[in-house]
Amino acid sequence: MGLPPLVWDERVASYARWYAQSRRGDCALVHSSGPYGENLFWGSGTGWAPSQAVGAWLSERPRYNYWSNSCACAPGRECGHYTQIVWRATTSVGCARVVCDDGGVFMTCNYYPPRNVVGQRPY
Repeated sequence: MGLPPLVWDERVASYARWYAQSRRGDCALVHSSGPYGENLFWGSGTGWAPSQAVGAWLSERPRYNYWSNSCACAPGRECGHYTQIVWRATTSVGCARVVCDDGGVFMTCNYYPPRNVVGQRPY
C-alpha cells in the first residue's frame, strides 16, 4: 500500500492493557467506546498469539474493494478490521492480550488517531 509502518505507542498500549483486563471476566467482544480505533479478537484456549489476531484481521483484505470503497462479503463477514490497520492517517498502535477466566484469550489493538470513517477510503 506504500504506507509507513505503525509505531508502537506505550500510551495507547496502556489503554489496551486496561481494557483487556476489564474483559478478563467475560472475554466479550464488546468495543470499549474509548478514544482510539479498536480491533478485538477472541480465541478458545490459551494458545493464541498476537500475530494470529493480526493475521485474522489482515485476512479480511480480499473482502475490501477499493474502487467501490466497500466490503464485498457475505452477511456476517467483515473488512473493517483490515481497513483500520491500513488507514493512512493512523500512525500508532498499542495492543494487549489477556487469558480470560473461561480459559479463552481476548486481544485488543488500539489505533491513534482513530479512523475507519464510513464513506472515506483508508488509503
